Amino acid sequence: MIVVTAANGQLGTLVIEGLLRTVPANQIVAAVRTPEKASALAAKGVAVREADYSKPETLKPALKDATKVLLISGTEIGQRVPQHKAVIDAAKSAGVRLLAYTSLLHADTSTLQLATEHLETEKYLQASGIPFVLLRNGWYAENITAGVAPALEQGAFIGASKGGRFAAASRAEYAEAAVASLTGPGHENKAYELASDVAFTREELAAEVSKQTGKTIGYHDLPESDYEKILASVLPPSLAHIIADAEAKAANGELDDNSHTLSHLIGHKTATLAEIVAETLKAL
Repeated sequence: MIVVTAANGQLGTLVIEGLLRTVPANQIVAAVRTPEKASALAAKGVAVREADYSKPETLKPALKDATKVLLISGTEIGQRVPQHKAVIDAAKSAGVRLLAYTSLLHADTSTLQLATEHLETEKYLQASGIPFVLLRNGWYAENITAGVAPALEQGAFIGASKGGRFAAASRAEYAEAAVASLTGPGHENKAYELASDVAFTREELAAEVSKQTGKTIGYHDLPESDYEKILASVLPPSLAHIIADAEAKAANGELDDNSHTLSHLIGHKTATLAEIVAETLKAL
């Protein structure tokens, strides 16, 4: 039995879809905070169980009979370590034979503030004795392409990464990696640095959007503090702070990677910048 936590989320939904292509539905469990919102998954024959990271009493029943678990990292910054530890404890109690965790690119060396909780979770998982897979996901392309629509309206992207490169892959590609680690052999006790094959700067993104739309789109680089203030106008302050920190540190190569580990794991090249932009514009 394969259990996917946070299965109602954007990444979790894609992982379930991927698993359904290779695993019988009755061998998949969607562990979600609100089961009533998982009717679409239940309709596909997937078992739906309550699993709230903040309610440890829900976790052991959610992982009953699990052989493999995908722990998708929580979204509550500052609360994630105890939440993740509770899932790991429940998995150990259930006798889980493999636990995959969605971490952060180069979590063991990263200076991003976002890395702190991920690294603490990794260490706890490694000490638990459960065979593990560390899926160290790089930046999500969707984090960056969310700025395409505003850029088209205002004539420019904004950021604080200077000329830093983002080896950003799509959420779907990271989901493929999770599926591969849960269904293929030989992934036990491995740490995978997952990122796109070709990184890009925000200026290169602006140039590609300009090329495909015929509009002149620029890039305005801002001081980290100014960028954070703009983010905080639409995001919770803690999240705005974390994102601005990551954006600024991208200037030092923190979100770049040329290992091609992701494409090797999923068996095909990752999407190019041109393809990412084309898909984004199509969705708009």
